[in-house]
Amino acid sequence: MGDAPTALVFTGPKGGAIRRGNFRKLTAWTKTVAGLGLAGLHVHDLRHTGNTLAATSGVSTRDLMARMGHDSVRAAIIYQHATTEADARIAAALEAALAGDDGQGDNLDEDQGYDDDGAAGALVPAR
Repeated sequence: MGDAPTALVFTGPKGGAIRRGNFRKLTAWTKTVAGLGLAGLHVHDLRHTGNTLAATSGVSTRDLMARMGHDSVRAAIIYQHATTEADARIAAALEAALAGDDGQGDNLDEDQGYDDDGAAGALVPAR
């Protein structure tokens, strides 16, 4: 399977999957990670990193749960860390909403300078 997307990262002597109980021994894990300059790295650290990166993709918690094999929302939420990038996206979306910007460039009412938002009232400038 080599370069195939479904290829195993770690394989046993016959090329098959390694059982959990033999993993550290068959991969010489401690020696291998130390040789990479990553002493102290645990296999679960790789899982956590992968799941955290998956969580930043914008998919639903339900999708993450399926990918991770979790039955509870609580387990999946662990990987949804708040990030400065997410905070910046939220701030930009709020700024656009407050500015009445829907990306169409036609939001301003010529008489009032603000787009009418219907029965809920009028948009109020944030500045």
